[in-house]
Amino acid sequence: MAELFGALVQRPNFVVFVILFLWGLYIMAAHPNYVKKLIGLYIVQTSVLFFLVAFSAKYNATVPIVAAGMALDAAAYANPLPHVLTVTAIVVQVATLGVSLALVLGIYRNYASLDEDEVLNKVQ
Repeated sequence: MAELFGALVQRPNFVVFVILFLWGLYIMAAHPNYVKKLIGLYIVQTSVLFFLVAFSAKYNATVPIVAAGMALDAAAYANPLPHVLTVTAIVVQVATLGVSLALVLGIYRNYASLDEDEVLNKVQ
């Protein structure tokens, strides 16, 4: 137990990732309002982005640009792939949120409610 606590103290960013992820899942599962569910989804997506950024951090790393005459030590360079994936995930996150809000607006216009139970009762 002491080893687990020591590991959590050394990496508080991973603890924050887990807390945000679980908080977003709780919001999506517990609230019947569609807008609140989207907020929970946004928190989950943001926690995953936070995890990618925290996981890709490398101490004393330099940019992966090699000039003539430089040593090719792979441990000295930062990997650009997680950063590229993070930028791509941000674009997907914004697009997902925009489409989801448009769908929620259409649900509200058709059923005059954003409550999941009321919408399901009106559909049946």
